[in-house]
Amino acid sequence: MAIGAFAAISAAMAVAAGAFGAHGASGPQEAEWLRTGGIYQLLHAVAALAIMGFARGPAILLLAGVAIFSITLYAMALGAPRWLGAVTPIGGGLLIIGWLWAGWLYWRI
Repeated sequence: MAIGAFAAISAAMAVAAGAFGAHGASGPQEAEWLRTGGIYQLLHAVAALAIMGFARGPAILLLAGVAIFSITLYAMALGAPRWLGAVTPIGGGLLIIGWLWAGWLYWRI
């Protein structure tokens, strides 16, 4: 199942980002971006795995949102232009919509 595979890869990326943030980041701001991205990515990878059987659409939206959110933070931590920070909230918005959608689906049962 593609959702599960993507969620597992996402969780692995989160662990790698957290480790790099703790041991290899070039400065405190970069370490914080890696830490924040890693926490959000790991949390949402696990959430997507947990809900993908019942709430497939929201699980996909959580993974898409966390990919945008975390990857933009990782990119900035690795030296990409800081204007990418303007893209990060798009991922956060998708996360919020995914959670609201999941809540609505669970409310209906």
